Amino acid sequence: MASKKPWGLFLGLGAVAMAAAAGPDLTNPAVTDYVAGERYSGYVVNTPETRAMQDDDFENPAFMWVDKAKELWGEADGEEDVSCASCHTDNPETLTGIASNYPKLVDGDLMTVEHRINECRTERMKAPEWKWESDEMLGMSALVRLQSRGMPVNVKTTGRAKPFFEQGKAFYYQRRGVLDLACNHCHERNHGNKVRSEQLSMGMPNGFPTYRLKWQKLGSLHRRFQGCNKNIRAEPYAKGSPEYTALELYVMSRAKRLPVESPSVRK
Repeated sequence: MASKKPWGLFLGLGAVAMAAAAGPDLTNPAVTDYVAGERYSGYVVNTPETRAMQDDDFENPAFMWVDKAKELWGEADGEEDVSCASCHTDNPETLTGIASNYPKLVDGDLMTVEHRINECRTERMKAPEWKWESDEMLGMSALVRLQSRGMPVNVKTTGRAKPFFEQGKAFYYQRRGVLDLACNHCHERNHGNKVRSEQLSMGMPNGFPTYRLKWQKLGSLHRRFQGCNKNIRAEPYAKGSPEYTALELYVMSRAKRLPVESPSVRK
C-alpha cells in the first residue's frame, strides 16, 4: 500500500494556503544583528513598525509586565517572608547572562527559567507556585531574561543534556495531528513563504516571553507551542510539561548565537 505521508503533507500545506514568496533580506543593516549564519530571528520578518515598537522600551507594551515584576522582585512572600532581592540583591542585573543558558540541567532535571522561578518560590520562599501563564510569571520571566538581552543563546546539548536534546529533536520532526505536519515543515522547509498573509519565520524562541499583537498581551513560548499544535489539529501538551521543556531545549539550540531579545514584540 502506498504511504499516506505525501498525501497528508499535501493536504496539510494546501489547507493553510501556503504560497511561495521571496525570503527576507538578511543583508539589511536593520536586521543583521538578528542573523547568525543562515539562521535568523523572527525580528527579521517583522514589519519596520513592529521592530520599532520592540526597540523602544517606552513603546514596547511588554514592559508593563516587566515593570510590575520589578516591584514583585522586592516584595517578601511566603512562609519565609523573603523576596527575590533577599538572595539576589535589589538589582536584577545580578542575573546578567543567566537566561541565555536555559533550559539547562539542574540536579538532573531539565529546567526552564519558569521552572527555576517556581523552584525559588516553593523551596526558598515557601510560597505557592505561579501559574505558567500568569501575569506574575510572565513578567518575572521577562525580567530575568531581560538581563541577558543582546547576549547569544548558548544552551548546552551534550553530556547529560543530550537525552533531553534528542527527545526535543524527535518531537520537532514528528508528524502529528489531523494535518500530519511536524514543526520542521513550517520552520525549516517553508520559512520565508507565506501562510495566507503571514510570512513564516524560522520559529526561533529567543524573544520569548513575547508580546504578540494578536494576543494583545505577553505570552510564553509554551503557549506558542500549544497554539502550533492546535493549528495542525494535534492535542497540545501542558505548559511546563517534559515534552515541551525538551522541545524548548531543541529549538533554543537552533537559535544558538542569535541574541536574547526578550521581551520581544511579534505579530
